Amino acid sequence: MTDPRVVIIGAGIVGANLADELALRGWTDVTVLDQGPLPLTGGSTSHAPGLVFQANASRTMTELARYTRDKFSGLDVDGAWCFNPVGGLEVATTPERLAEIERRLGWLQGSGVGAEVLSPAECVAKHPLLDREQVLGGLYVPTDGLAKAPRAVTALIRRASAAGVEFRGGVRVLGVEQSGGRVTGVTTTDGLVPADVVVSAAGFWGPAIGAMVGMRVPLLPLAHQYARTGQVAELVGRNSELQEAGLPILRHQDRDLYYREHGDRVGIGSYAHRPMPVSLTDLDEDGEVTATSMPSMQPFTEEDFAPSWEDTLTLLPSLAQTKVEEGFNGIFSFTPDGGSLVGESREVAGFFVAEAVWVTHSAGVARAVAELLVDGRSSVDLHALDVHRFEDVQLDPGYVSETAQQNFVEVYDILHPLQPRQSPRDLRVSPFHAREQALGAFFLEAGGWERPHWYEANAPLLEQLPAEWVPPVREPWAEQFHSPIAAVEAWKTRTAVAMYDMTPLKRVVVSGPGSVEFLERLTTSKMDKSIGSVTYTLFLDPAGGVRSDVTVARLGAEEFQIGINSGADVAHLEREAPAGVSVRDTTGGTCCIGLWGPLARDVIGRVSADDFSDGALKYFRAKQATVGGVPVTAMRLSYVGELGWEIYTSAEHGARLWDALWAAGQDSGIVAAGRAAFNSLRLEKGYRSWGTDMTTEHNPYEAGVGFAVRSPLDSFTGGTALAGVSADTVQRRLTCLTVDDGSSVVLGGEPVSVGGAVAGYVTSAAFGHTVGRPIAYAWLPASLQVGDGVEISYFGRPVAASVAAEPLVDPGMEKIRG
Repeated sequence: MTDPRVVIIGAGIVGANLADELALRGWTDVTVLDQGPLPLTGGSTSHAPGLVFQANASRTMTELARYTRDKFSGLDVDGAWCFNPVGGLEVATTPERLAEIERRLGWLQGSGVGAEVLSPAECVAKHPLLDREQVLGGLYVPTDGLAKAPRAVTALIRRASAAGVEFRGGVRVLGVEQSGGRVTGVTTTDGLVPADVVVSAAGFWGPAIGAMVGMRVPLLPLAHQYARTGQVAELVGRNSELQEAGLPILRHQDRDLYYREHGDRVGIGSYAHRPMPVSLTDLDEDGEVTATSMPSMQPFTEEDFAPSWEDTLTLLPSLAQTKVEEGFNGIFSFTPDGGSLVGESREVAGFFVAEAVWVTHSAGVARAVAELLVDGRSSVDLHALDVHRFEDVQLDPGYVSETAQQNFVEVYDILHPLQPRQSPRDLRVSPFHAREQALGAFFLEAGGWERPHWYEANAPLLEQLPAEWVPPVREPWAEQFHSPIAAVEAWKTRTAVAMYDMTPLKRVVVSGPGSVEFLERLTTSKMDKSIGSVTYTLFLDPAGGVRSDVTVARLGAEEFQIGINSGADVAHLEREAPAGVSVRDTTGGTCCIGLWGPLARDVIGRVSADDFSDGALKYFRAKQATVGGVPVTAMRLSYVGELGWEIYTSAEHGARLWDALWAAGQDSGIVAAGRAAFNSLRLEKGYRSWGTDMTTEHNPYEAGVGFAVRSPLDSFTGGTALAGVSADTVQRRLTCLTVDDGSSVVLGGEPVSVGGAVAGYVTSAAFGHTVGRPIAYAWLPASLQVGDGVEISYFGRPVAASVAAEPLVDPGMEKIRG
């Protein structure tokens, strides 16, 4: 079998890296096209300042940056470096930032990256231009540094070309050819280039390339200011012409600024100015490309930079002797959530994108895409970069523009993990929204959906809360976007009954001849069960990693409703579905109420003549019923670990269903409950959250969901990779921890130490209202036993915790099966 013909559109830092990564894997029938001249093509790579910093809330982004650093360290052009390991220093000039760098240190430690928090004097010792009086401390990462992006591209082109890859500059892409739903080639100004795979790595031109196959690429080009000073006396003689820089890259995030040396001058990058979106139609694609003139370099607007220069002189007073001698507004790509865009088109098979990628992560993203093409999966979890993570409403150009500009503004801000965007809001609301507003719901937002976190209407019940249910007072960071009302809602769920709006959880209907066989092949569990069966199962990737966890309800002989995690799952199902099998996203046209609690059966019995007894509807079974005059599908499931059902109906009947259940529950003390209580209760039951607790980087036995894997292993995708793997053979495990002091709440992402050494990191965490202490799940060595002590680092403060047996609540499942 011959290797596929690959065309990469874009010869910048991503495209050149991808060509190299493919060649390293033996794929050399690769053509790289760029409308600009080689190697300086005129895109963002040509003017990128080259900072490579590894600190990131996302472990994936940290790993992509680490690989980029390592790869570039091994490249050179005629002895000239492509990566200069000068280190990285983030300084704090406010108490809030000083606390934040402790959190960022934790991210790095949890990812295995060496770093330390420095005192003001130590910061000045690392970077003598700093004003000691302005700095409260700093985060130092010795393995950060500078990438020389244009030089790296040159090195990559040389190496890939030697392996047989063809690079063509000065060639404009006019269209992407397709037949039968697959790419067949790329039409250019030089003619047709045949292709089996096309990858768009076109940077801010990505939306235009995507449009050629009908794919909406949610990316906004924005100008970002970069300036260079004149000669700085303190730097004269410090750096050789070849070295260019010796001081750490410096970030002053309190003022949205960063700095690097250029010999005896200083380069200054600013995100402090107004967002400056750029229209692709305004760019001169035919303009001459030189070191100082190219389409991606717009004229410098001095008035926008003036405040940043004043802030610079405050932090680096020795620059007062010089001035800004040159600058430009360089174009970079921003997305609605600030993440890169990676993946295959839903519209046209074989068309991939790798867009909105900074130099910082470029080699890492290229490696991941090469693995997707060659191996069918990336060794690094990519769900946060998946191009299909956005809902349709989030692909609207107006939404992309507003949110991308907001991400530009917030790029260096201290953001709480629960912090919602302020605008746009109310894009997607469930049929229960008006009822929830009337109950004082505090809404957070995800996927465009308004999701109640708690309800102020339940505040008076705080006075009735039993002493053992009263939660501890939280420290200020953990208190943000939290309310003790969550304890009331958890209490009522465990002792009476509560209604949860489950509408935003994504679902599809798979139907048609061959649906059973299709789902048997795609999931780890048996699907050919009786109508009404409900099955918790997994999608695996070819290496046995957990691609997603889903719940499949068989509604008919060839009809299944599947609760999934994201649009990436929809794309996966559509891509794999054989002819005759349809995949239909029903989320927006339906709604769901989770009715859970020991009194749930009393409530539903008041508004339904159908039999909801255990004998008539057992755990993990579904049936059609009528509730309050509304036709529903009731599924005996519970993510909170209590008796009850997920009750689905069409959106038109939603308000009536809510009203019927609400009225019927009044005598039982019913409450509406939000996501804060929900998350606490699900952790008490040990239920996993895909994307947070487990990803493609983990196999089912490590993640504690091996029970969902059937035999024979060769009967489903990814199964053969699990041969010989079991809960007894794994080296790491998703582990339940409880905090020893009973009150210190952590939030997730913190490093966990065993025996004084960092051994893992927290995934999900919450206060367990039923058990009366904080809970954290963490990836830790499988050798740990129940009762063993560990230490979580929370903003640099040690928090003692112990390994606990799971689940913490109702291990015998008596409540949920009652």
